[in-house]
Amino acid sequence: MTLIDRLPAPDDRIVILTGAGISKESGLDTFRDADGIWARVRLEDVATPEAFAADPDRVQAFYNDRRRMLREADIRPNAAHEALARLEAAWPGEVVVVTQNIDDLHERAGTRALIHMHGELLKARCMACDAINVHIDDLGARTPCPACTATGALRPHVVWFGEMPLEMERIGDLLGDCGLFVAIGTSGTVYPAAGFVQEARFHGRARTVEINLEPSEGHTLFHDCHHGPAGTLVPRLVGDLLAHANRSD
Repeated sequence: MTLIDRLPAPDDRIVILTGAGISKESGLDTFRDADGIWARVRLEDVATPEAFAADPDRVQAFYNDRRRMLREADIRPNAAHEALARLEAAWPGEVVVVTQNIDDLHERAGTRALIHMHGELLKARCMACDAINVHIDDLGARTPCPACTATGALRPHVVWFGEMPLEMERIGDLLGDCGLFVAIGTSGTVYPAAGFVQEARFHGRARTVEINLEPSEGHTLFHDCHHGPAGTLVPRLVGDLLAHANRSD
């Protein structure tokens, strides 16, 4: 039995939204779980433009810790990340992953068509010249911008509370013309991502699927809901889709 009652046509676009749940299975802390990061640190202190203006050293230290954790040897893509990369490589139509995560696990697994709507932890943005550069080491007040050499102007290339997520117009266009929308490891509480399922359904064509450890806040908006580990369910879903595409050749 397949995980989707109505499989998309092989030339249909597939849009996949991933959240913290998929990275948690790789050993990264989530933010909103009972034992997550926001249970230990006030987001107002480390994840707003106001916090950075008031105490940049504290904000940089918080993200420096996150960056070091991401480089630990035991943090690596899991079976769900790898399955999505296989789907992108083998599905006849377009597959785009939109992630709320700021880690690089999708890239390491091999995904290429990827939108980081909340930014990327391993990049820095210069407030003096707007340049965005790869940055894997600690950031601090004396770190020079590779583009303009200004010091004290680099910040993590992440979207803070009160800032607009990235590439929203492009994401809207993708949701407006897809045959399948899948949300993986998302709480359904953070907008605008929580509204993507409604955008996909508004146009009347997309089948919508939720994969999560437990029902999200918006689970009733999905056609199909499956609850369990992403590392188990996502490879099953990808297997169903690729088998369908092969039968349709």
